[in-house]
Amino acid sequence: MRILTLNYEHPPLGGGGGRLSAKVAAGLVRRGHAVRILTGGMPHLPKESLEEGVEVRRLRSFRRREDTCSVPEMAAWVARAIPSAIEEVRRWKPDVIHAHFAVPTGAVAWAVRRVTGLPYVLTAHLGDVPGGVPEQTGDLFRWVKPFTEPIWREASATTAVSSFVAGLAREAYGNTPEVILNGMILPGPREIVPGEVPRLLYVGRMSVQKDPVTAVRALAFLKDLPWSCVMMGEGPLMPSVREEISRSGFEGRIELRGWVSSDGVSSAMREAGILLIPSLSEGLPMVAVEALANGLAIAGSRIGGLADVAIAGKNAFLFDLKEGASGLAAALRIPLESADALERARRTSLEMASRFDLERSLDAYERVLGAASKIRP
Repeated sequence: MRILTLNYEHPPLGGGGGRLSAKVAAGLVRRGHAVRILTGGMPHLPKESLEEGVEVRRLRSFRRREDTCSVPEMAAWVARAIPSAIEEVRRWKPDVIHAHFAVPTGAVAWAVRRVTGLPYVLTAHLGDVPGGVPEQTGDLFRWVKPFTEPIWREASATTAVSSFVAGLAREAYGNTPEVILNGMILPGPREIVPGEVPRLLYVGRMSVQKDPVTAVRALAFLKDLPWSCVMMGEGPLMPSVREEISRSGFEGRIELRGWVSSDGVSSAMREAGILLIPSLSEGLPMVAVEALANGLAIAGSRIGGLADVAIAGKNAFLFDLKEGASGLAAALRIPLESADALERARRTSLEMASRFDLERSLDAYERVLGAASKIRP
């Protein structure tokens, strides 16, 4: 097949959704398909590049930051992407479109289908579905939802990265997407080597949704225990995170590394033992899948988006959001006080990782895209 992948974010832009679409595209190329990605750009990024056999074409749209994209910046990208995608279809003649994120990318796929008749497969991640990130997109979906309904209705197939996201789509649109779990290339057998001082790792935007401040406040309850922590990411809550670190006197125990490349995240995973995910909401975070593959235990919130990857009493230590920082601290105290409990959780993560083998995800995407490519109006 020739597959035109649309995603307003592609590494180094964005987070897990961009990394997932890049992995899927590269995997499909390895299987003999031709994939071209139309995505967002910034002045310091090349307009065209070849990445693992995938042709990447970037459209500049006034985006100012790699880690986040505002609604006006999304709208500007959509306005540029629609005519560019139509031109790609007419010149390159792909068999199907794979659109990641119903909002904003789905609008481009829908418009292209209306003009050219080319079918599209829609993959939902979380914030592009009503109710996924209510603290950030609740107001947006109050007025945009009527415009997103035809995007879901006219897709030749829909998929979701987790059972939680699929449930949200079913509730909002009456659509039942196929669940295709986020996958990754699993590393070879990894040995669990407990360290004398457990290393905690936080990877994600410093945003309200990810709630990094709660992570720092939780650690303030655990000053009596040995641990070190690395936090990776940028975002609007960074000043608050720095303030909490200073207030708790953790300058020597919590290291802030800012926004880090995928290779940097992978390197940090190999040195850590516990991944912190205090998020208010998640779809299926790629960082959690990577944590499984690297044998990390998970300490996080008891939310639907983690249900596929973090199981209390198995590989995870969970807390209820209403409990706040004290709840996360209580959950963390278990693996920090018991080396045996931590080692059991880490070994269970390694066992669970096989569910998220990228090859299984590619099998499903290949089948869905292949079926959709045969559909014509």
